[in-house]
Amino acid sequence: MIRDARVLRAGFVPQEVEHRDAEVNHLSSVLDPITNGEPADTAIVTGPSGTGKTCISKFVTERLREEVLDVEAIYVNCWRNYTRFRTLYQILDDLGATIDIHRQSTPHDELVDRLQQHDGPRTVVILDEVDQLEDPSVIYDLHSLPQFAIICIANKEEELFSRVDERLVSRLRSSEHVRMNKYHDEQLYDILDARAKWCLDEDVIADDQLYRIADAAAGDARLAIGILRTAAGKADRENHERITDDILLDAAEDIRAQIKQKSLDSLTPHQRVYDIVREHGPVGPSEIHQRYTEEVDDPRTKRTIRTYLSKMRQYNLLEAEGTSRDREYATVESRSAATTT
Repeated sequence: MIRDARVLRAGFVPQEVEHRDAEVNHLSSVLDPITNGEPADTAIVTGPSGTGKTCISKFVTERLREEVLDVEAIYVNCWRNYTRFRTLYQILDDLGATIDIHRQSTPHDELVDRLQQHDGPRTVVILDEVDQLEDPSVIYDLHSLPQFAIICIANKEEELFSRVDERLVSRLRSSEHVRMNKYHDEQLYDILDARAKWCLDEDVIADDQLYRIADAAAGDARLAIGILRTAAGKADRENHERITDDILLDAAEDIRAQIKQKSLDSLTPHQRVYDIVREHGPVGPSEIHQRYTEEVDDPRTKRTIRTYLSKMRQYNLLEAEGTSRDREYATVESRSAATTT
């Protein structure tokens, strides 16, 4: 049933990208100076979850590496590497320059100095989920080094800009901005159809089932591909000749739970305000911050906590009702449970 499982795995970068020609061309033009040995502008790629931001960034950098011999690409997930040290260390590690670095005692400035001394190939650094950085000054560190080109990936520009100081805001505002919109159902169908043809035997899944996946995913390609992957895996394990509607229904429920759990597992220690909302919600931002400051050492500012809450809404962990003055947050389950009862 499954000919090439790689095609449906998270993080797979296809040889051709569906329905993103304009965005690919825009980002490629930003990095084009590298082909002549010149510095490239910083690119900011924004859009909702599942719009292909990471896929496009990796696709363009891989295509650049095919064209130019002396170019490297480094991918950093800033949700996982959310401190300045972790981000700098990850970049240096990919460059093979961490052999004598001590995680506990090496100063940040020494890491920056090492990056400054890097004289290898020109390097494109993809900072994914860059709005998750606790100390966004790492963007400034890289921005000042001409041997590095930066692609910053975030859900919303304003949330990135609200976390950085004025000297960096002005530079980022003058950067090239590649904005991604949600996919339409027809576009998601085309993406799923292409993946199914690469990955699965013929007649394993019907066109109307692909359309139903696209409709259920509501513009989120990550969710749509995840449903197809989970359904194909289940059908294959159970020795079915094709994906049934029941399998598809179970797959949609399973992948939503998996994506949610992955997002919860990725929360940083200070983003555990989610636990406060789960325990006390529906609850307003002032009470959230008050309870949070009572529970943690070195608490973040109210503005930062608001950014965290917004991020969790984007990943469907929390939802909010009311205006900015009387807004209350609740976990998605508790709000829906309250509605049901």
